[in-house]
Order: sequence, then C-alpha cells, then structure tokens
Amino acid sequence: MKPLIKRRRRSPGYVAAGGIKLVRGGRPYFEQILDMINHAREIIQLQVYIYDQDETGMQVTSALIAAAKRNVQVYLMADGYASQGLSKKFIHEVRDAGIQFRFFEPLFRSRHSYFGRRLHHKVIVVDNRCAMVGGINISNHYNDMPEQSAWLDFALYMEGAIVKELCRVCQKIWQGYLPAKRVSLCRDYPANAIASSGEEYLLRVRRNDWVMKRSQVSGSYIEMFRKANDQIIMMSGYFLPGRLIRKNMKLAIKRGVKIKLILAGISDVMVAKYAERFMYDWLFKNKIELYEYKPCVLHGKVAVYDRQWATIGSYNVNDISAYASIELNIDVNNRDFAAMLNETLEKIIQKDCVLMTREHFNLHNGIPSRIWGRLCYWFVRMLFYIFTINFKQRG
Repeated sequence: MKPLIKRRRRSPGYVAAGGIKLVRGGRPYFEQILDMINHAREIIQLQVYIYDQDETGMQVTSALIAAAKRNVQVYLMADGYASQGLSKKFIHEVRDAGIQFRFFEPLFRSRHSYFGRRLHHKVIVVDNRCAMVGGINISNHYNDMPEQSAWLDFALYMEGAIVKELCRVCQKIWQGYLPAKRVSLCRDYPANAIASSGEEYLLRVRRNDWVMKRSQVSGSYIEMFRKANDQIIMMSGYFLPGRLIRKNMKLAIKRGVKIKLILAGISDVMVAKYAERFMYDWLFKNKIELYEYKPCVLHGKVAVYDRQWATIGSYNVNDISAYASIELNIDVNNRDFAAMLNETLEKIIQKDCVLMTREHFNLHNGIPSRIWGRLCYWFVRMLFYIFTINFKQRG
C-alpha cells in the first residue's frame, strides 16, 4: 500500500487534504475499509452500487454491526437495482443491529432492467476525518479470494478538509434532497480532527448527476484533453465515449498529445465488450495506443495527464456515466501523485497488457465478429440514448 503523500500547494477550485493514498482493489482495499470502520467513533456513511451478501459483504457487514454496537451511527445505502439480491432477512438483521439502511431507487426497476438514475458511486466517510472514493463495490469479485484474484480497480483514501465536502455529498444523497428527510451527518468532531502540519494536498470533488444538473466528471475529462501537452493514460472498464469526448480526444491528438488507453481483455458484460471492440477501428485511425488487460476483469476508472494531474472514481467513459448515473470522482492536482499513478499504469501496461494493433485485431476478428460487434454497438447506443436502461452491468 502506498504511503501517505503530503504537499504544500494552492490552486483555485481545489480543497486541501491532509494526506492521500492510492489503494489498489482486492485485499488492500478491504483491509483499508475495515480499518476505517473499526476505528470509527461517531459516524459512518457508506454508499455503494453493488453490495453482495457473500463472504466479502458479510465481513464488511460484521464490522458495521460491531461499530453500531459501539454506538457509532451507521448509514448504509446501496443501489436498489444492482443490490436487489440482498435478502429481506439481511435487511432486517442490519436494521435490528442499529444500522440505518436504505436502497437508492430508480424510477422503475425489474430484475433485468431499470429506468432512471442509478447510484453508481462508491464512497465511505468516517467521522468527517477520513474518506475513500473509487470504483470498488462490496463483493467477492472485487476482493482477493482463495480461488480468484480481485478485478483490477483503484480507490483514493483521503484525510483533511476534503472529507467534509464528501460528507455533504453523501448526506444529500441519503436525505434524497427532500427537506422532510433532513438529517445532520456532517458535524465537526474535534476529538477526531486531523492535526495540521502546514502541508496540504489539493483535491477536487467531481460529480455527475443529471437531476442536480451536474456533469463535473465529464467536464474533468474534457478539461484533461484540452490541457494535456504530452501524454494521457486512461483506464476504463466499460469504454464507449460519446461524441463530445471523441471530439476532444481527436483535438488532443492533433496537438501532438499521445493517448494510451487500457481496456478490458476479459469483460463481465460481453455485449458491452463487443460494442467496445467495434470502436477499435476509430481508435486505430486516430493513432490511439490501445492495450487490453489480460489477467482478469478490468474494472478501474482512472486517468492521468502529463504526470501532473489525475482523476479516480466511479466514472466510466460512456453515456450511462455521463447522463444516467450518480458518479463521484476525485481530481488530484499534484505532480508527485500523478507521476506515481502514471508509473503504476505504465507497469500494468508492460506486465499485464497486450498491445492491440490493427493487424492483430483483424487477424483475430473475422467478418462474423465484426458484424456482431456492429449490432452490439448500436444496441448499446440505443439503450444509452433512448431508455437509459442498464442490463446488469457490474459497474
């Protein structure tokens, strides 16, 4: 696990943090989240897309119940579509233990589809003292299990002033923007305050939520394409960019910016992967370096440019994240951190990825595969643009 990084800088629009840490998915992530829960004194807010009732889910649940027994206020919210597998018995047990549990509900849902927003962000805030944001759900898929490695993903652990801003985000989601449901979850806890060392680390909370007319994460990606001078590395588990993102990628390339794109070689949603591969010709045409991650499912959602700026969170580069989901990313304006993340991604490229060239792709994808890819592409685009329905993507 990476050490805490601290740096003194000032930049408009960013909030100071006492320190941050890049956390890789799998065992490091769940060790970190359990440590946060076990040391909570006053309040825990945990909001997640998928909460599974498996070994990993029950381990986190046991820690939350233990916290509730210590008189810690625990607020747990899961997406009502993606987490509908939670049993009534489970829900009764956590509520009986003193945990405040709630589903985030879209306008309509069934076992196989939904209409309206989905709560896709993954965030935990503890005592307004520390927080963690990323793309990792509470499920065995995202943990290192005896017979399987975790899906590749990342999160950002934070301390300092940025945490209270994240607390407010969670509080607004919990109360559903309705005054009758107002609760005060963001009080100051002097006993848990972080001692200031005079050093700061600058972060920016970015949200996408069409109901609240926020498209900040999408804006961060466009800002990255416009500001980059040298190189961009993006990792996306479900990559299907809309017209505006593609336009800004092309403009960056025309300025001489090199773009490296890490995509899934193994996907849990094959129709989305076939649709994604239909776009490979566009990527080849625009001289984007394309790498497929091979060891397991790639689920990460991170980007870095010029070794000076990075973003980490739940946002996939596609129109579901842009227009139909509640997403949460953290922008990091720091050369030391961005350089470290850039090096991490380069090592993943070198060790675990296959470079996809036009020749390699054509060799392994004949006419039937291309026809199927085209059909999947237009099928997925239709869902994105017309219905915003999600086949159960484990986003």
